[in-house]
Amino acid sequence: MSEQLIGYRVGWLIDGTGNPAVQNRVLQVSDGVILHIFNAQQPLPPQMDIVDFSDCTVIPALVDSHVHLVMSGSTDMTVRQSQLSNTYDERRQIIRRHLRQHLACGVMAVRDGGDHHGDTLRYKLNDGNDKTQMVTIASAGRAYHAPGRYGKLIGVPVEAGLRLAQSAFKIDSGRDHLKLVNSGLNSLTQFGIETPAQFEPEDLIETVAVARQNGQPTMVHANGTRPVKLAVEAGCDSIEHGFFMGKENMLRMADNGVVWVPTAVTMKAYEDYLKSQGHRSDPSFAEVSRRNLEHQLEQMRIAHEIGVRVALGTDAGSPGVHHGAAVKEELRLLIMAGFSIEAAIGCASHTGATLMKLVDRGMLAPGKRADFIVLKGQANGVPEALDTIFQRVVGGKIIEI
Repeated sequence: MSEQLIGYRVGWLIDGTGNPAVQNRVLQVSDGVILHIFNAQQPLPPQMDIVDFSDCTVIPALVDSHVHLVMSGSTDMTVRQSQLSNTYDERRQIIRRHLRQHLACGVMAVRDGGDHHGDTLRYKLNDGNDKTQMVTIASAGRAYHAPGRYGKLIGVPVEAGLRLAQSAFKIDSGRDHLKLVNSGLNSLTQFGIETPAQFEPEDLIETVAVARQNGQPTMVHANGTRPVKLAVEAGCDSIEHGFFMGKENMLRMADNGVVWVPTAVTMKAYEDYLKSQGHRSDPSFAEVSRRNLEHQLEQMRIAHEIGVRVALGTDAGSPGVHHGAAVKEELRLLIMAGFSIEAAIGCASHTGATLMKLVDRGMLAPGKRADFIVLKGQANGVPEALDTIFQRVVGGKIIEI
């Protein structure tokens, strides 16, 4: 027997498509699914129970498209080092804590970019329980990097004697997507420095094709012009970070439907951390982080103008980038880069849900799952209102956390 109809009356609705907010709507929900969205002035079904959020703005549940659930955002080096040597039981508790932090901030789906032991995938397949199940995980298991190059923290090197395509499918068969590392880190000490690509074009093309045959999208860590160019030309699904990739690569991405996950908040966090260190750090390093951020914001502005699909991702687990809370900061940076509030919310909902193949999520529309966040005040108060979320609705039901 169907559940009773519930109508959520809202003052302002941001639906996740990027379209302007609309006022005075009623979301009709049954069995956890949105059946219809009424103008509040229309006659409403008499059997529908009304929940009044008429002084609130409703937005879709948020998606963080780039996290590392095993890692903490702590800047304490003792904590960061312990994350490399602790046991799976300890890491499982860390993952669970981070998922609760995401839920508290309105994030109900996360796309994990890998960890050295594949623990997030192990957790997803074996250990998820209680309210952490309300946060959907898409996991890469372990990322793949070239031997001797950056990537140990988030994955494993290609096995000796094997091509990338051979090595990349020997483990983590239950993963949701393949993560490849095709550059080094964005430099935090020298502005604009690019590292060489980690893989040859033929290796990337072959591996992306095999991943597609296995139903696995490919997310590629890539900074700099050539590493991004090779990944896009190989047919990857998303570019992660993309610092200093340039407009030509963005045009390629727009033409090929490649999604960009900029993770700009990492530079903001690092600049803030270095400034807090005062005399203990080289002041030029904070300046490099600031310039990196400004350059990335300009790239984000251009990407938005030329039609690159952008998904919000924070790289949560990086120093100073805290799970859940960083989403608000990345939203603010998207808005600083020229995205409207509605477009920024779209990056943090519909585009992320599409990357994760969550076809029933990411938008507030008939036929979609009724997962949304209720924020006090008008639509122009987002994202600041995320600091004090009024209610969270999962599957049509108000939840307590």
